Amino acid sequence: MLVSRLPVLKGTLDLLVLRALSWTPMHGFEIVEWLERAAAGSLDVEDSALYQAVYRLEERGLLQADWGVTENNRRARYYKISAAGRAHLRAETKNWVAYADTVTNILTVATNNPANSSAS
Repeated sequence: MLVSRLPVLKGTLDLLVLRALSWTPMHGFEIVEWLERAAAGSLDVEDSALYQAVYRLEERGLLQADWGVTENNRRARYYKISAAGRAHLRAETKNWVAYADTVTNILTVATNNPANSSAS
């Protein structure tokens, strides 16, 4: 069965980029590759969205960027998570997991049907 690639939900790309960079500094293409591997190819990460995210994160002080040279001997900006970025990643991961658990519970487990609980 062919599974279509999922778009990255608004507001989650920044967190995913910070997670990718929590392992090692990377340039943009490496971040996209890491996200695609981590998601087993099921996420559709657009290059333009990625670069908007890294610029936004850099502006907020959550990551730092420096010029470096890739394995192919090309100049590229390498992004590194900052201490503030690590703290943000920890806090937002905790919030995201709690939110996802709540939504999952509502969509899959909740058994109270308001339509069936009318007073007689």
